[in-house]
Amino acid sequence: MKLSLGPVLFYWDKTQLGQFYSEMSALPLDVIYLGETVCSKRRAFSLDQWLGLGRELQSCSQAQLVLSSLTLIEAASELSSLRRLCDNGELLVEANDMGAVQFLAERQLPFVAGPALNLYNGHALGQLLDCGMIRWVPPVECSAALIRAVLDQVRELGRALPEVEVFAYGHLPLAYSARCFTARAQNRPKDDCQFCCIEYPDGLALSSQEGQPLFTLNGIQTMSAEVTNLLADYAGLVACGADLLRLSPRAQGMAEVIAAYQRVRQGETPPLFVDGCNGYWHGQAGMLRVEEVGLC
Repeated sequence: MKLSLGPVLFYWDKTQLGQFYSEMSALPLDVIYLGETVCSKRRAFSLDQWLGLGRELQSCSQAQLVLSSLTLIEAASELSSLRRLCDNGELLVEANDMGAVQFLAERQLPFVAGPALNLYNGHALGQLLDCGMIRWVPPVECSAALIRAVLDQVRELGRALPEVEVFAYGHLPLAYSARCFTARAQNRPKDDCQFCCIEYPDGLALSSQEGQPLFTLNGIQTMSAEVTNLLADYAGLVACGADLLRLSPRAQGMAEVIAAYQRVRQGETPPLFVDGCNGYWHGQAGMLRVEEVGLC
């Protein structure tokens, strides 16, 4: 099983990003994703700087470097930037929007199909395999049973399976909107947000009126309140056909998370329980930890 480090979903400044990737380059990661996927206004790094960072990481790490595209394209300028990203000529691209799929297919370039593409059956995977997809990241709400069923359908269609990369750790990206919820929380319009999401390096916690953790707000992105953690489900990840486990960056503690997954993939027995939710993986409500409610 390979370990991947997903793109940073939060807004960090250039110094924090540089320090983070410097630390990550020394860790046992097989794939590292770079780039901005949430908001086009976040410009701590330009495309050229992301590519420069990729070249630096290639010189000191054995990990495959992948450049992730924006998830929600809303303007002609963003479409132009997407075209430049797909034409980067150096790094494999993770397509998070069907516009990126079209650009990459036209250029006959291989790509990773990101979780926001919402691919839920073998026929959809077959269409994207024809476009050049080599790796599928299932939507974060997919259960182990659904992933197995999709892969079985791909086999029945007589197609070769892509690599399968499961979102195994981090706040789950659930939805995207044209509105910026972080700016709204500070009574600022989206066009004058003053980049307030940089004040929340792990997102802005949102609770229900009863005080129950409900969501994490991250600009235009709505995420799970709890961090998902599938380390205790490692055997099930192997059984469902996962080739890679995606660990989504958080501001603190990522080295320890990677070390825990590294120990298990080297043969250590997975823990019986871990902090975090895993409901989606078991076909239940995503916010549940199924071991606690006896559903596993």
